[in-house]
Amino acid sequence: MTRPFPLQTVLELMRSRNDQATQRLATLIATEQSAQRKLAMLLQYRDEYSARFRLALQEGLGQPEWRNYQDFLGRLDEAIRQQQQTVALQAAHTAAGQAEWQQQRSRRKAFDTLSERHRARETRHDLKQEQKLQDEFAARIKDDEQTP
Repeated sequence: MTRPFPLQTVLELMRSRNDQATQRLATLIATEQSAQRKLAMLLQYRDEYSARFRLALQEGLGQPEWRNYQDFLGRLDEAIRQQQQTVALQAAHTAAGQAEWQQQRSRRKAFDTLSERHRARETRHDLKQEQKLQDEFAARIKDDEQTP
């Protein structure tokens, strides 16, 4: 009779933690990608606005309009700097989440290995028991055939 794996509860806990770490990592990756897309959008918008500013300069631009363009470009540059910091922070969070996920995966694999070894040991034990019963049965039949 096969005995249950004594650490089954811990194995299930490790699997659950691994699943949670996987979900957290997926969320972190998505958040980082979103921050990168926002940064790319800001950079593209700044390039477009700079091009409009250069074009307006060529066509002649008054002092108030020039100041408005410069102020807005300054605000865009600040938004870009903040978004770059956000992207860097998100990248650090993603790296930490990935490390946590790898750690949880390693722990789960260790318990999976223990479980597999237990199962193999139990299978060998069951096969030996079955062989022993078959040998005893065969010996009884032989004894019964030899008794007059």
